[in-house]
Amino acid sequence: MTTKPPLPPFAAIVVAAGKGLRVGGETPKQFRKLQGKPVVRHSVETLLEAGADPLVVVIAEGTQSHARKALSGLSGYQFVIGGASRQESVRSGLEAIQASAPTRVLIHDAARPHLPMAVIERLITALQDHPGAIPVLPVVDSLALASDEGTMQGSAAREQLRRVQTPQAFRYADILAAHRAWAGDADAGDDAQVLAASSGSVALVQGDERLKKITFANDLEDSEIKPPFRIGQGYDVHRLEEGEELWLGGIQIEHTHGLSGHSDADVALHAITDAVLGGIGDGDIGTHFPPSDPQWKGARSGQFLEHAVKLAHQAGYTIGNVDLTIICEAPKIGPHRPAMRSEVAKLMGLGEAQVSIKATTTEKLGFTGRSEGIAAQAVVSLIAMENRS
Repeated sequence: MTTKPPLPPFAAIVVAAGKGLRVGGETPKQFRKLQGKPVVRHSVETLLEAGADPLVVVIAEGTQSHARKALSGLSGYQFVIGGASRQESVRSGLEAIQASAPTRVLIHDAARPHLPMAVIERLITALQDHPGAIPVLPVVDSLALASDEGTMQGSAAREQLRRVQTPQAFRYADILAAHRAWAGDADAGDDAQVLAASSGSVALVQGDERLKKITFANDLEDSEIKPPFRIGQGYDVHRLEEGEELWLGGIQIEHTHGLSGHSDADVALHAITDAVLGGIGDGDIGTHFPPSDPQWKGARSGQFLEHAVKLAHQAGYTIGNVDLTIICEAPKIGPHRPAMRSEVAKLMGLGEAQVSIKATTTEKLGFTGRSEGIAAQAVVSLIAMENRS
């Protein structure tokens, strides 16, 4: 199996100093709940996982208690008090990490909680050839220029326009110098404009629709209506072949035949993985780990299950229980059930009492009855974290 090399070292600044009042209420939007946890926590967790070091979260004076509560339990970051404008807040963050002498820095708006790792990778790569890089999306609608009277006075060529997102990536020395040179009291729309004002080249890389900015109350609605309890089910089949290793429930079993597939073909873990993904409505195992991708050749299915559980947690759910049924004529599952149960519980971060593993045959009927393959089906319950006692 091949794995992606780690990203080059980079620092990160998450800007969470805005008032965020357009969502309504007294709590700034960056500290409101989205899918079971505060908006700002989503991107901070992703950046820490990606290896950001140092990581600064810029907050407004007077919001320290909100910020500490939102990031409770995390480590590897520091708070910095921002300024009166976004540009001043970013500069405060940049100055705060100067002693670490970073080479690269990502600057991200806390109001964009869902941060795909692929976007981070594209931005860091673009810095090899440019002092700055930003994620963008095409403009698909027709555009009209409006007059002061509210009438159309012209149009714009959408082919030349892009929607700009964050995070925005920079060579640290260049963006720090550009912010220090920023003239007057005017606030910059974003940090790419600050760099461009200093004649810095800004590369455009592919953005992602998931980087949607939380602006209004209805942007948070998915957290308001999240059901307290969900159920997912999964089913998988692999054929038995001579000369293959047999992996079931995360353990290797000695047998005359093994399961054939692109990964280790563990039907039990595949069924549970699909059940977890189904429970949160996030595709299936092939969506996240396509068999066409050579990096998953021979991969252990345990990492697929761990990834699915992590996605469930990010969606604001924890696993309630797992019920797995393995369907085969041979090998006998009973002697291996305790080890399987222990391994599944460990992979999912559960107690063994939350994991049920059963086995049955098809009375010699069908492909499993002819010992041509093994099937597995699983049911998983998910409980909203905010509803746990």
